[in-house]
Amino acid sequence: MQILRRITVLLLTLVAWTTQAQVVTTQPVFFTETTPVTIIFDATQGDAGLKDFTGDVFIYTGVVTAGPTSTTWNHVKSSPFNTGDPASKMTRSSTNPNLYTITFTPRTFYPGVLANEVIYRLSMLFKNADGTRSGRATGGSDIFIDVAQAGLSARITSPAPNSDGNPLFVNANATISVTGTASAASNLSFSLNRTQVAQQANATTLTTTVTATQAGRNVVKFTASSGTTQVSDSLIFIVRPTVVTAALPAGAKDGITYLAGGTSVILNLTAPNKQFVYVLGEFNNWQAQTATYMNKTPDGNRWWVQINGLTAGREYAYQYLVDGTLRIADPYSEKILQTDDRFIPTVTYPNLKAYPTGLTTGNVSVLQTNQAAYQWQSGTFARPNRADLVIYELHLRDFIARHDYATLRDTLNYLQRLGVNAIELMPINEFEGNESWGYNPSFYFAPDKYYGTKDDLKRLIDECHRRGMAVVLDMVLNHSFGQSPMVQMYFENGKPTPQNPWFNPDATHPFNVGYDFNHESPFTKYFSKRVMEFWMEEYRIDGYRFDLSKGFTQRNNATNVAAWGAYDQSRIDIWKDYYDFMKTVDPNVYCILEHFADNSEEKVLADYGMMIWGNMSHNYNEATMGYVSTSDLSYGYYGARNWVNPNLVTYMESHDEERLMYKNLTFGNQANPAHNVRDLNTALARNEAGAAFFFTVPGPKMIWQFGEVGYDISIDQNGRVGNKPILWNYFQNANRRKLYNVYRDLIALKKSQPVFETGTFTQQMTGATKSIHLTDANLSVTVIGNFDVTAKTIDPAFQKTGKWYNYLSGDSITVTNVNAQIALQPGEYTVYTSRRIKKTAVLLSTTKARMTTALRLTAAPNPSSSVARIEYELASPSPVTLTVHNVLGATLRTVTLSRQSAGTHDLTLPVQNLANGIYLVRVSTGQLTQTTRLVVSH
Repeated sequence: MQILRRITVLLLTLVAWTTQAQVVTTQPVFFTETTPVTIIFDATQGDAGLKDFTGDVFIYTGVVTAGPTSTTWNHVKSSPFNTGDPASKMTRSSTNPNLYTITFTPRTFYPGVLANEVIYRLSMLFKNADGTRSGRATGGSDIFIDVAQAGLSARITSPAPNSDGNPLFVNANATISVTGTASAASNLSFSLNRTQVAQQANATTLTTTVTATQAGRNVVKFTASSGTTQVSDSLIFIVRPTVVTAALPAGAKDGITYLAGGTSVILNLTAPNKQFVYVLGEFNNWQAQTATYMNKTPDGNRWWVQINGLTAGREYAYQYLVDGTLRIADPYSEKILQTDDRFIPTVTYPNLKAYPTGLTTGNVSVLQTNQAAYQWQSGTFARPNRADLVIYELHLRDFIARHDYATLRDTLNYLQRLGVNAIELMPINEFEGNESWGYNPSFYFAPDKYYGTKDDLKRLIDECHRRGMAVVLDMVLNHSFGQSPMVQMYFENGKPTPQNPWFNPDATHPFNVGYDFNHESPFTKYFSKRVMEFWMEEYRIDGYRFDLSKGFTQRNNATNVAAWGAYDQSRIDIWKDYYDFMKTVDPNVYCILEHFADNSEEKVLADYGMMIWGNMSHNYNEATMGYVSTSDLSYGYYGARNWVNPNLVTYMESHDEERLMYKNLTFGNQANPAHNVRDLNTALARNEAGAAFFFTVPGPKMIWQFGEVGYDISIDQNGRVGNKPILWNYFQNANRRKLYNVYRDLIALKKSQPVFETGTFTQQMTGATKSIHLTDANLSVTVIGNFDVTAKTIDPAFQKTGKWYNYLSGDSITVTNVNAQIALQPGEYTVYTSRRIKKTAVLLSTTKARMTTALRLTAAPNPSSSVARIEYELASPSPVTLTVHNVLGATLRTVTLSRQSAGTHDLTLPVQNLANGIYLVRVSTGQLTQTTRLVVSH
């Protein structure tokens, strides 16, 4: 049977799903905002996240003042979350260590409640001092307690509803004891299916028994009457059917299978060892009905049901109700609704379906039949050669102010001019909250709506491919977080149970966050492969950077970092299996591992075809700061690791490392006042030298966002994963722009010259002076540099005598003695080539997409509030006209420029006097015209 509370007539409390009687009870049952109440928390109930916890427990609580059905917290008492507020400390029972109490008067306990505000509900959860453990309702939901308003109230207090008010299921013909309580003495009665079964006059409590003899829906109603006032509370009993065992229909997929005609779907949930599952949703008014009672497959692992009668093209919200206690979203859903969706700007996600507030709790899935398929424009995309890869790692939130795919698409010209040929997006699948680095994922098939719609993401990928740029997703399959349905279904005492098909109860390795996947489980292997397959097929992504790939092991080294990093054949086997699978989907997929294991293991993986992250941040930063004794750059070359193939993705900066420029300016060598590394321009110039010894080393490279203009904000500003300022104005600084140009020119050289792939390579990368030599039949390259803060000399060891050309400056020297010492000032560097290579020619030849992008027009920052920098590139000398138009086509500004030389040009466009909105910036040379979108947001 099923029990569902429904409050009717004059009872001014909330629908029963909001009552958390098992997790929290109150004394008295009815209390107002001006009367003391004792909150009693049972840590064994709900998600049991604090069960048997021995430390201090605090209530983290607020009030709901927006209305009797709202879930919006206000006037939070115990902020910030990661501290223990003494006034919010719970008292542990002396006889039951899992029972806690706290007493307060709501009106005076919560800070800042205004005199004219009504407190309808108390919102709460429970936690330890630093917030690393918490006790919540089943499924991790917040807990809400009703505050009684003026007048008579009535409530059925027993049997208590499940956490989150989910139905209570009992056997047919069961006898159930029911108790009702009124807020004042009144005439009380119980009825079963409209037939009175008990009554009592002038009382506050009434207890009786009812027997569930009627199949299906039964209603028990408790009524309290006083004079002309009558209030009631109801329980709805439903006898659930016997579970039907039936094979999954042929062709049914995991999650949602859309059937022909657009009015039917099959829903399929993997949930072994569960007793029964219902589907709840808009199509059945969120009720557990026989029509949406799920069948079980013969192996007991899957639950499925076909839902008919849908309206084609309409979005429907739905959840699974598992074993009558837990509401979860579909792990395979491609769109998730959450309560914090209301904070997503409409401009980012237009017409976002509203969360079904008041109808359910927890994450909600969305299905929609007859969705229009995205029409891809880029056709067949030839991925860049791995050795030529220059990857730009970025975080949408901290790269562009609108933090959406559409604006990033408008910004691709900036990245293309830099020369990067791959973009690596930090995790974009649904994570907890809106603002996050994304390494706290819960849903693996749904793009997080905070960055835009799924079609906006496809348009971004489509445009990247049109420009010859690959797209790599940062994928987190080492762990998941508590909103994951796969965590929630098998979760007790604050961690996954041993019966969880996907997760370990405790992590098997150090540095784990969230809940650790067991990659030896066939369930995890199957799920992970579906994730890998999905993004390659549905979104045409080109590869993955797998976060914490060293964690894909069941060899238990939970606290031993050294042992965790040692050669692990079981982990190698797991990764070979995954890589082999990905190649069956796309033989040319990029598989990049954040591994950091012993080189003996990384060599096996790299030689097998996977690419490995090579963290050289410390080494390069020591060089740029001027501490030469600790600046060995040798290990940035795959050959120095004895690898067969150039599968080492080296980087000077990543999302996880401190920024080079911050450390230059904060900790740089000041021994020579004439070359003070903490001076901005000196520090920028030293990063140029670092780039010269970075991009010229064979193999794929990675840049962290804004490193090309010397981003100097600490990784720890506003917290490690907190928002960072978006400083597009850096590009207006001449020395920062010079650093950008050096990056651009070196990238172009690397991608255009075969010597960086097929030539011989030698390096001398230790000490104050460093050198690199590359040679093939057509070109020799010699790079020399002085990373000390005083002048030094170096033996350049040129590969031959004759004329050598300074690639970056265009100058040349004649070499008669290949070993003649060259004097280098502090921080000075030179990239010499044995034949003249013109930068302009190289730049124009390094992208096949140049003609399709015409003038390579870009506006940055975009959006802009004061000044936008407009850049474009001319293939030949031409006159230029720039115009600015509004979306109606009216011309607002015109700038006419005389004949300009071939190459890159820029101009400053003030936008202070333009109203907020979207504008079209158009550049015309007479033969070529290109338009870009500029968003003005003051």
